[in-house]
Amino acid sequence: MSVMEVLLPVFMQVILTFVVAFSLAYRRVTLVRSGALRGKAIALREPNFPEHVLQYSNNYLNQFELPVLFYVLMILLLITRQADVIQMTLAWIFVVSRIAHAYVHLTSNRITLRGPLFGIGLFVLSIMWGIFMVGIIRVY
Repeated sequence: MSVMEVLLPVFMQVILTFVVAFSLAYRRVTLVRSGALRGKAIALREPNFPEHVLQYSNNYLNQFELPVLFYVLMILLLITRQADVIQMTLAWIFVVSRIAHAYVHLTSNRITLRGPLFGIGLFVLSIMWGIFMVGIIRVY
């Protein structure tokens, strides 16, 4: 696999993180400018935010949970030249599940949809790590 083929799903995950971050910033700034929340209250974090802003804040934090393991794995796949069609297919499934999870989290926030989407990402990422570990053990 080419470097670009490996990095494209990483780029998409990074773009998702920035989209959520900028959306969160916009909502926080809008609250302060409207007078609905004082800037000082933001320093005290979540308990002071309305629910729709909390959704964005929580989703932003989600972007630094499972995706961190994804980023590390993708770097390792590049370094060790273990990236193949199976890993890249799984990488795209992971990224699509994260985009879908973020969409549900930031809109309806329906747990009955969000939970399975999270589960798909978790399952796929664990399979990716398992394949990688077995591949490395075989080499060494």
